Amino acid sequence: MTRPLSVAVAGLGTVGAGLLALLRDNAEIIAARAGRPVVVTAVSARDRNRDRGVSLDGLRWYEDPVAMAADAQADVVVELIGGSDGPARALVEAALAAGKPVVTANKALLALHGTALAGMAEASGATLAYEAAVAGGIPAIKALREGLAGNQIRRVTGILNGTCNYILTNMREQKREFADVLAEAQKLGYAEADPSFDIDGIDAAHKLAILAALAFGRPVSFADVHVEGIRAVSALDIRLADELGYRIKLLGIAQREEGGIATRVHPCMVPAAHPIARVDGVFNAVVAEGDFVGRVVLEGRGAGAGPTASAVAADLIDIARGRHTPVWGAAPGALDGAPALPMERHHGAYYLRLMVLDRPGVIADVTATLRDNGISLESMIQRGRAPGEAVPVVLTTHDCRESAMRAALARIGALEAVLEPPALIRIESL
Repeated sequence: MTRPLSVAVAGLGTVGAGLLALLRDNAEIIAARAGRPVVVTAVSARDRNRDRGVSLDGLRWYEDPVAMAADAQADVVVELIGGSDGPARALVEAALAAGKPVVTANKALLALHGTALAGMAEASGATLAYEAAVAGGIPAIKALREGLAGNQIRRVTGILNGTCNYILTNMREQKREFADVLAEAQKLGYAEADPSFDIDGIDAAHKLAILAALAFGRPVSFADVHVEGIRAVSALDIRLADELGYRIKLLGIAQREEGGIATRVHPCMVPAAHPIARVDGVFNAVVAEGDFVGRVVLEGRGAGAGPTASAVAADLIDIARGRHTPVWGAAPGALDGAPALPMERHHGAYYLRLMVLDRPGVIADVTATLRDNGISLESMIQRGRAPGEAVPVVLTTHDCRESAMRAALARIGALEAVLEPPALIRIESL
């Protein structure tokens, strides 16, 4: 019999325990697909005595995960610790330096240090695999790096954070405000006690940085991603979006434009008929557009023990078979040097909601400000009259520059009759 692939796993949280269960429960089918058994032989975690629902009997235990990288009996290291630095980074660097293959689900590590790690992998000839780092069980990495390798990718769009998608879905379906739905998501375990990493768009931006590197064959760069979260989205905005034929989604968008690559994460008005508008709850989706293949839509669960462990297992099977692909789809020296485009260069349509005093001349002042900045209106909605009181006014624009819209917003927000900061959501035609 062919010698088993010996796996060392660092991190035995939800995903780590799920991986052990998957490799044991599906051992026969994995062995058939890998050409040999794939067996966990060593583990590392903070608490040796914690009950994780899976047996650790017979496994070599390491208090120090970095020391596990030097285990001569381990063929591959799986990093499931998390975090962009600390023991996770030290473990991955130690394994790659030793020429040992690494599988990781760590999007923050890759988004912030992926260029350097790819250089280490190239120098040592080791594999660095990360299917589980983006969109959980959706095979987005393999799709971009391998399945669509013959295409010039024009754009990648994704719902990349299940927490935000759950919150926005329930705000729409239950007509509830952001704070109420967030509190419920925390009780149900869909949101962390400190949810800022998710709701401020950082998690989605880490994943988008990875997808953009793969889609456009360029070094990964989290610093180039424009990031906004969903804290400012209100139930009123969601209701008005429905009236206008849109749904609000937190999207990550990476696209090739004249002069470079644009990467951005922010709430978007998405046409209700588009496939991504119908991806609800905790589900994720990735839409890739290639010059020959057209549009490809991938949808599934973006987190959790099962989906993430499934993605890790797929990478382990590749390693067992000896399949090797450069980290970002091409050798570091062959990566594209196209510059990143700043958000000020973005060109598109906008939804603008104002809370204003209902008195003569207010709308004229607002529209004059937009006109002075070269912005033309497509539509306006004002519901009812309440002289002397606050009323919502909604404007949608034709395509214009982000820089022009920002300049107009600064002037509009300073008007005496505008009672709170304007709400701005970009409209994506997709």
